[in-house]
Amino acid sequence: MPGRARTADQPGILRDALARMRAAAPRGVAVFDLDSTLLDNRPRQARILQDYGRAAGLPALLGARPEHWEGWDLAAAMGRAGLSPAEVRRHAPRFRRFWAGRFFTSAFCRFDVPLPGAPEFVRAAAAAGARIAYVSGRPREMEEGTLEVLGRHGFPLPERERTAFLLNPGPDLDDTAWKALARAEVERLGPVVAAFDNEPAHVNAYARAWPEALCVHLDTDDSGRPIEVLPQVPSIADFGPPLGAAGSHAAAP
Repeated sequence: MPGRARTADQPGILRDALARMRAAAPRGVAVFDLDSTLLDNRPRQARILQDYGRAAGLPALLGARPEHWEGWDLAAAMGRAGLSPAEVRRHAPRFRRFWAGRFFTSAFCRFDVPLPGAPEFVRAAAAAGARIAYVSGRPREMEEGTLEVLGRHGFPLPERERTAFLLNPGPDLDDTAWKALARAEVERLGPVVAAFDNEPAHVNAYARAWPEALCVHLDTDDSGRPIEVLPQVPSIADFGPPLGAAGSHAAAP
């Protein structure tokens, strides 16, 4: 979004987060969103577009790739994948309905992949003594597929004491309302020391609710609402470099 710049010292921010977790162990909580924070859902988007191409007889869409998605503009992705403007206008309403029936499902979220360094960083957070709280706007119907993806890519999986898994419990709650309710559940786990989210509105709310915590914005994609990240909230591109690289999380004191 205009006016937003990525923070230059990404490794330093991540080291600071781990240091805070170690200092607060074993009670401190680290909060992580999923979509566009820990997980890249563009492969899911690409697969849905490919499937629509098969169903609608549009060969150009069979080559849809994750990089064709920038944000949430379905019509723009169709154009980048190779449809003409006239074809996009003709198929966009049908594709939107096709997409809506598939995107929020366990079957399709299995195509998600981690952001660079994300599994390693969450494992490092757990090793530092933090309790992990996955807090996502995904509906509970996506639980099976989400847990499969987390396990396949080596993220710490939910357990009763050290890792919590909070998904949106019902269709009547939008993401903002759900995350406001989820904050109370997270606080029952222990003091929050770090929180990561890609949505400016959500990370801003975390920063206001937990002023002592390090709240970090993931500068990936978001809903496009005209909301600026608070000045005190740093932004990072992902969770790289990998553990063990020069200047990596493993080098934290």
